[in-house]
Amino acid sequence: MFVDSSKICDSRSTAYKKGKTFEDCKQEAVKNVRLFSKEIQDTGEISWSRILEVTNHDELVYKLSLKFLRLQGYDIGNNKMPRVTRSSKTEPQLP
Repeated sequence: MFVDSSKICDSRSTAYKKGKTFEDCKQEAVKNVRLFSKEIQDTGEISWSRILEVTNHDELVYKLSLKFLRLQGYDIGNNKMPRVTRSSKTEPQLP
């Protein structure tokens, strides 16, 4: 039995939206998190819709951005409170 190698999904080279790799998406998310952190520091919060707008509706970059914000100590909210705010527990640090 032969397997067509062009149909095998290699996670290291899979192209996501607009041909970006996973690493490209991670780097873009980290860059966006710096922008979001500054905006949160200035205004106290940022909405999920603003994050989606800045990430150009790229689902992977959007989710990674929320993940990295949560890892930095921000409260990323939930479906009833769709916004990211400063957590009262810890003071977030930029990556």
